[in-house]
Amino acid sequence: MERIEGNRPTRPTEAPMRVCIVGASGKLGQYMVEHCLERGYDVVGVCRAQSVPKLDRFAGRITIVPGPTNDEDVIRRAVAGCDGVLTVLAPWGVQQYSSGTAQAVLDHAPARARLIFSCGWHITRDGKDEYSTAFKALVGVFGWLARLVRFAELDDQVEACRRIFASDKRWTVVRGSDLEEGESQGLPVWSEHVQDPILASNLTRRIDFALFMVDALTNSALEQVAPAINGAQTPSALAHREAVAA
Repeated sequence: MERIEGNRPTRPTEAPMRVCIVGASGKLGQYMVEHCLERGYDVVGVCRAQSVPKLDRFAGRITIVPGPTNDEDVIRRAVAGCDGVLTVLAPWGVQQYSSGTAQAVLDHAPARARLIFSCGWHITRDGKDEYSTAFKALVGVFGWLARLVRFAELDDQVEACRRIFASDKRWTVVRGSDLEEGESQGLPVWSEHVQDPILASNLTRRIDFALFMVDALTNSALEQVAPAINGAQTPSALAHREAVAA
C-alpha cells in the first residue's frame, strides 16, 4: 500500500499559474485562496452572489465570478484559460448540487487543466476502503436526516465522484478526514485507502486540507488518484514516521 508523506514539486513557468477556486467563499475555499496567492498564482473565485462579501479581504487581488457553482455558464466563464481548478464538492440541498458542479467543471475546464476536488472519507474509488461500523452508521444516519430536511445530499456527492473517476481528465479527488482549526502543521500525509494505519488519527487542520489541494496542482503523482489524508503531526502520522526511521 502506497504511503506518501508529501513533497512540493515546483512548476517552472514564465507566467503565473491561473487557478479557479470553485466555492471560494467557504472556510476551505478561503484557505485555498490564501495558499494560491502566497504562491503568486492568478486566482479566480466562484461563489454564490450572497457570499461575495466573505471575500472582501481579497479585494483587488482576485477575480470573482458570482453565481451558483452548478451553473454551467458561471463555470464556463470562471475556468476559461485556467491551468488548474480547485473545487469544493459541497452536497448542499437536494438539487444535485455536487454532481452538477463536478460535471460543469469536467465539461468546461481546459483540456490539460489540473482538476482537484474535495470530498469526505465516505467516498471510495475502488470499493477497497474499509470503514468501521460506527463510521458507516454515522454516514447513513446523517445522510438520511440531511436529505429528509433537504439540507444536504450525500448520495449526490457519491455520484459527482463517480463521474470524476470515469473521466480521462487530469483529476485528483482529495478525501478529507475530520477537520479542526488551528495553525498549519504542514502538508498532510496520505494513503489510497482509509484503513491504512497512517490515517488512524482521522484528523486534519482545515488550513492543511487546503494546502494539500493547492499542492496537488503541481504534483503529477496524484493525477487520477483519490488520496485520503491525515494531519502530518497527528499521533498515527508520527508513529509511522518513527517506524520508518527505526
